[in-house]
Amino acid sequence: MTDAKQQSHTAKTVIMTVLVNLCRLILGVTFVFSGYVKAVDPIGTQYKLQDYLEAIGLAGSVPDFITLGCAILLAAFEFTMGLLMLFAIRRRLGSKLCTAFMVIMTLITVWIAIANPVKDCGCFGDAIHLSNQATLLKNIVLLACAIVVVRRPLLMYRFLSPSTQWIAINFTILYILLTSVYCLYHLPIFDFRPYHIGANIKQGMTIPPGAEQPKFHTTFIMEKDGVRKEFTLDNYPDSTWQFIDSKTEQISEGYVPPIHDFSIQLADGDDITDSILSRKGYTFLLISPHLAQADDSNFGGIDQLYEYAQEQKIPFYCLTASTEKEIQHWENITGAEYPFCITDETTLKTIIRSNPGLLLLKNGTIIQKWSHNDLPTGDQLQGPLNKLPIGQLPGNQVGKTIAKILLWFFLPLILLVLADRSWAWSKYLRGKIKANEERLKEEGEKIENKSNQILSTFKTNNNEKENRSR
Repeated sequence: MTDAKQQSHTAKTVIMTVLVNLCRLILGVTFVFSGYVKAVDPIGTQYKLQDYLEAIGLAGSVPDFITLGCAILLAAFEFTMGLLMLFAIRRRLGSKLCTAFMVIMTLITVWIAIANPVKDCGCFGDAIHLSNQATLLKNIVLLACAIVVVRRPLLMYRFLSPSTQWIAINFTILYILLTSVYCLYHLPIFDFRPYHIGANIKQGMTIPPGAEQPKFHTTFIMEKDGVRKEFTLDNYPDSTWQFIDSKTEQISEGYVPPIHDFSIQLADGDDITDSILSRKGYTFLLISPHLAQADDSNFGGIDQLYEYAQEQKIPFYCLTASTEKEIQHWENITGAEYPFCITDETTLKTIIRSNPGLLLLKNGTIIQKWSHNDLPTGDQLQGPLNKLPIGQLPGNQVGKTIAKILLWFFLPLILLVLADRSWAWSKYLRGKIKANEERLKEEGEKIENKSNQILSTFKTNNNEKENRSR
């Protein structure tokens, strides 16, 4: 190979190496983020899977425990696959899995973009919402990255030796599964929904001045002399035309407030939404989309909270989408005496990922949220609510939560990489030292052999001279 060809080949290899590692980084970050936001909200991921099942006519045919299990496994698979890409673990297998997964996801998003069965694909949970067209474009880019990586997987720079990669794989799978279990038992550690702690519900329902309004297009079907035509407001005909029909379609959605479907109605139909959200002071809201599916193991704690609310003259309501029969059954098995109100099922599922769950409002702002497994106990309810820790709006916990994730997941992996690279470097140095020692030994042996040959030659010559002299 000539020098020019060799230089050209080297340049191509460098460019390909940079491209492969760039694509590997894009895939890794995307899959880690996508898997994690699904893992911290497994019930939300389950709801999205149920939306897909409904779109293909299988709603209700798959048990909830299967859809929940699939939601947890999907999150774990994406997160683990992202880690394989980031750390270049099992490079051939990881790149093949990534490519196969992206082929399947791209085909699904082609169907979504054409048929529009769901408004949001749920790729990034509630953290980021993408239109179906944007989702398709995103998956095409990721598929292209996966194809680049799968063609030259060994160009990915590896951070861990093959002998220690199993530690990172098992640690990652265990961590992400435990994260989902923790968030199932308690609540998601990150709340990306509009009903997060600190959100004022009434403000979330407000349309700001100057916001874009929805636009509609109306056509009128008119008839004259047996001929029918369609007209708009701009070219509406004179009175000689007879009106037949009209149709209106929305051509632009306009501004949609974060909270647009929240309402509370009493059993008799009275709407008390504004009175609750405008009330000065505290309000307890027990949330249960369907009481027939609610966990009744902690009803004693709920009843204790209701008694406390009565003592402190704090309103306490149960918001549900259940039927009257389901409400009566709940009252019979729990002895509930608190009032029940009707709210949209989807809204209730969005408010809190627990059935039942509890909200504490103050002046219409959500200041606390509890799973039914974490309800305040009697020790926490000693005295007026405004003097208790649970009655205060907690500070911003996002920074602390991110710090914990870095401490419990990424720090161990970084330490593993440092230990692995240190061992590999020391092994390399030991090999170099040993090689140098062997080389020096070989050179010494060569010098010694050469010296022996010279000495032997010298002795032979001396012997020959002595023999001649005799």
